[in-house]
Amino acid sequence: MNWERIKNIKGLKYIVATVVFVAVIVFIDDYSLRVSSRLASQVRDLHREEEELRLAIVQDSSANADLRDNLDAKEHYGRENYYMKRPNEDIFVIK
Repeated sequence: MNWERIKNIKGLKYIVATVVFVAVIVFIDDYSLRVSSRLASQVRDLHREEEELRLAIVQDSSANADLRDNLDAKEHYGRENYYMKRPNEDIFVIK
């Protein structure tokens, strides 16, 4: 028997096992690198959306406070968004 050949087969066994293990981790596993990268991308998108919504909340809170306190702002908002009018006034909506 050739001892060098047996040593190569033992080394090959570990190399094959390592390649199979890496393939399972990268492609097949439920928490593979592919799935992990997709989830990380979704988390980044959700953080961006959260920041945009926080800014919208701040702007809406400011507008709400202005509408609560300012009568002219209420009138402007009603005319602009709900097409309200004063008596003896006509409104034309052009789109």
